[in-house]
Amino acid sequence: MTLTVLHDVVQAAMGWCDQHLWELRQGKQRYGQPISGDDWGGSPTLKADKVRLREILKPRKTALDYTYDFGDSWEHWLTLTDVRPGDPDGEYPRYIAGERAAPPEDCGGIPGFYGALEVLDDPKHPDHADINDWFDGFDPDAIDEQVLKIALSRIARRRNSAKAIFARKARS
Repeated sequence: MTLTVLHDVVQAAMGWCDQHLWELRQGKQRYGQPISGDDWGGSPTLKADKVRLREILKPRKTALDYTYDFGDSWEHWLTLTDVRPGDPDGEYPRYIAGERAAPPEDCGGIPGFYGALEVLDDPKHPDHADINDWFDGFDPDAIDEQVLKIALSRIARRRNSAKAIFARKARS
Protein backbone atom coordinates (compact mmCIF):
# COMPACT_ATOMS: atom_id res chain seq x y z
CA MET A 1 0.00 0.00 0.00
CA THR A 2 1.10 3.55 -0.57
CA LEU A 3 1.50 5.99 2.29
CA THR A 4 -1.62 7.74 1.01
CA VAL A 5 -3.56 4.51 1.55
CA LEU A 6 -2.05 4.27 5.06
CA HIS A 7 -3.43 7.79 5.64
CA ASP A 8 -6.82 6.56 4.37
CA VAL A 9 -6.68 3.68 6.86
CA VAL A 10 -6.00 6.06 9.76
CA GLN A 11 -8.85 8.28 8.58
CA ALA A 12 -11.20 5.28 8.51
CA ALA A 13 -10.05 4.10 11.94
CA MET A 14 -10.66 7.55 13.39
CA GLY A 15 -13.98 8.01 11.60
CA TRP A 16 -12.74 11.23 10.01
CA CYS A 17 -13.53 12.56 6.54
CA ASP A 18 -10.11 13.63 5.19
CA GLN A 19 -10.97 17.33 5.19
CA HIS A 20 -7.56 18.67 6.28
CA LEU A 21 -3.89 18.60 5.41
CA TRP A 22 -1.84 15.75 6.82
CA GLU A 23 1.71 14.48 6.96
CA LEU A 24 3.61 11.32 7.79
CA ARG A 25 7.16 11.65 9.10
CA GLN A 26 9.88 9.09 9.48
CA GLY A 27 12.82 10.77 11.11
CA LYS A 28 13.38 13.97 9.12
CA GLN A 29 11.68 12.69 5.97
CA ARG A 30 8.16 14.00 5.40
CA TYR A 31 5.48 12.41 3.23
CA GLY A 32 2.15 13.89 2.26
CA GLN A 33 0.75 16.26 -0.32
CA PRO A 34 3.62 18.63 -1.15
CA ILE A 35 2.79 22.31 -1.31
CA SER A 36 5.18 24.49 -3.29
CA GLY A 37 7.43 26.54 -1.00
CA ASP A 38 6.32 24.70 2.14
CA ASP A 39 9.63 23.04 3.01
CA TRP A 40 10.82 25.91 5.27
CA GLY A 41 14.41 24.99 4.51
CA GLY A 42 14.00 21.40 5.74
CA SER A 43 13.49 18.17 3.89
CA PRO A 44 11.00 18.48 1.04
CA THR A 45 7.73 16.62 1.47
CA LEU A 46 7.65 13.57 -0.79
CA LYS A 47 4.39 12.64 -2.50
CA ALA A 48 2.82 9.98 -0.29
CA ASP A 49 0.99 8.43 -3.24
CA LYS A 50 4.37 7.63 -4.85
CA VAL A 51 5.90 5.86 -1.83
CA ARG A 52 4.93 2.34 -0.79
CA LEU A 53 4.92 1.39 2.86
CA ARG A 54 7.20 -1.58 2.16
CA GLU A 55 9.85 0.85 0.83
CA ILE A 56 10.25 2.54 4.21
CA LEU A 57 9.78 -0.47 6.50
CA LYS A 58 12.72 -1.21 8.75
CA PRO A 59 13.59 -4.61 10.21
CA ARG A 60 11.67 -5.45 13.40
CA LYS A 61 10.03 -2.05 14.01
CA THR A 62 9.07 1.01 11.97
CA ALA A 63 7.87 4.18 13.67
CA LEU A 64 5.98 6.90 11.82
CA ASP A 65 4.59 10.17 13.10
CA TYR A 66 1.24 11.09 11.57
CA THR A 67 -0.18 14.59 11.95
CA TYR A 68 -3.66 15.46 10.76
CA ASP A 69 -5.38 18.86 10.71
CA PHE A 70 -2.56 21.26 11.48
CA GLY A 71 -5.04 23.55 13.28
CA ASP A 72 -6.34 20.90 15.69
CA SER A 73 -2.95 19.17 15.45
CA TRP A 74 -3.91 15.56 15.93
CA GLU A 75 -0.63 13.70 16.36
CA HIS A 76 -0.40 9.92 16.16
CA TRP A 77 2.56 7.62 16.56
CA LEU A 78 2.22 4.61 14.29
CA THR A 79 4.42 1.66 15.22
CA LEU A 80 4.60 -1.22 12.76
CA THR A 81 5.99 -4.46 14.15
CA ASP A 82 5.86 -8.13 13.23
CA VAL A 83 5.36 -7.35 9.54
CA ARG A 84 4.83 -10.53 7.56
CA PRO A 85 3.42 -11.54 4.19
CA GLY A 86 -0.34 -11.35 3.96
CA ASP A 87 -2.72 -14.03 2.87
CA PRO A 88 -2.98 -13.62 -0.93
CA ASP A 89 -6.69 -14.45 -0.72
CA GLY A 90 -7.33 -12.06 2.18
CA GLU A 91 -8.55 -8.47 1.99
CA TYR A 92 -6.37 -5.76 3.48
CA PRO A 93 -6.77 -3.57 5.38
CA ARG A 94 -9.31 -5.15 7.66
CA TYR A 95 -10.70 -4.53 11.10
CA ILE A 96 -9.39 -6.82 13.84
CA ALA A 97 -10.31 -5.13 17.14
CA GLY A 98 -10.64 -1.77 18.80
CA GLU A 99 -11.94 0.03 21.82
CA ARG A 100 -13.42 3.45 22.53
CA ALA A 101 -14.53 6.01 19.99
CA ALA A 102 -12.13 8.41 18.29
CA PRO A 103 -12.70 12.12 18.84
CA PRO A 104 -15.00 13.79 16.33
CA GLU A 105 -13.30 15.71 13.53
CA ASP A 106 -12.94 19.48 14.02
CA CYS A 107 -13.52 19.39 17.77
CA GLY A 108 -10.49 21.53 18.60
CA GLY A 109 -7.76 18.95 19.07
CA ILE A 110 -7.05 17.38 22.44
CA PRO A 111 -7.96 20.46 24.53
CA GLY A 112 -11.19 21.03 22.60
CA PHE A 113 -12.15 17.36 22.81
CA TYR A 114 -11.63 17.08 26.57
CA GLY A 115 -13.29 20.44 27.10
CA ALA A 116 -16.33 19.25 25.15
CA LEU A 117 -16.46 16.01 27.18
CA GLU A 118 -16.50 18.08 30.40
CA VAL A 119 -19.38 20.17 29.03
CA LEU A 120 -21.26 17.00 28.01
CA ASP A 121 -20.87 15.64 31.55
CA ASP A 122 -22.37 18.82 33.04
CA PRO A 123 -26.03 19.31 32.00
CA LYS A 124 -26.03 22.68 33.82
CA HIS A 125 -23.14 24.05 31.75
CA PRO A 126 -24.33 26.98 29.57
CA ASP A 127 -22.88 25.33 26.44
CA HIS A 128 -24.23 21.84 27.17
CA ALA A 129 -27.11 21.96 24.67
CA ASP A 130 -24.89 23.29 21.85
CA ILE A 131 -22.11 20.77 22.43
CA ASN A 132 -24.64 17.97 22.81
CA ASP A 133 -26.19 18.91 19.44
CA TRP A 134 -22.77 19.20 17.81
CA PHE A 135 -21.51 15.87 19.19
CA ASP A 136 -24.84 14.27 18.19
CA GLY A 137 -25.04 11.44 20.72
CA PHE A 138 -21.26 10.84 20.79
CA ASP A 139 -20.24 8.24 23.38
CA PRO A 140 -16.47 8.10 23.98
CA ASP A 141 -16.77 4.59 25.40
CA ALA A 142 -18.54 3.11 22.36
CA ILE A 143 -17.01 1.96 19.10
CA ASP A 144 -19.09 1.32 16.01
CA GLU A 145 -17.33 -1.75 14.67
CA GLN A 146 -19.65 -2.08 11.69
CA VAL A 147 -18.81 1.40 10.41
CA LEU A 148 -15.08 0.63 10.74
CA LYS A 149 -15.45 -2.69 8.95
CA ILE A 150 -17.31 -1.04 6.08
CA ALA A 151 -14.82 1.83 5.75
CA LEU A 152 -11.81 -0.53 5.73
CA SER A 153 -13.56 -2.89 3.34
CA ARG A 154 -14.05 0.00 0.89
CA ILE A 155 -10.31 0.71 0.99
CA ALA A 156 -9.55 -3.01 0.51
CA ARG A 157 -11.89 -3.25 -2.50
CA ARG A 158 -10.33 -0.15 -4.04
CA ARG A 159 -6.85 -1.65 -3.56
CA ASN A 160 -7.92 -5.05 -4.91
CA SER A 161 -9.42 -3.41 -8.01
CA ALA A 162 -6.17 -1.54 -8.63
CA LYS A 163 -4.18 -4.75 -8.08
CA ALA A 164 -6.33 -6.60 -10.64
CA ILE A 165 -5.90 -3.84 -13.22
CA PHE A 166 -2.14 -3.84 -12.64
CA ALA A 167 -2.02 -7.66 -13.02
CA ARG A 168 -3.97 -7.50 -16.31
CA LYS A 169 -1.62 -4.85 -17.69
CA ALA A 170 1.41 -6.92 -16.63
CA ARG A 171 0.05 -9.96 -18.51
CA SER A 172 -0.61 -8.05 -21.74
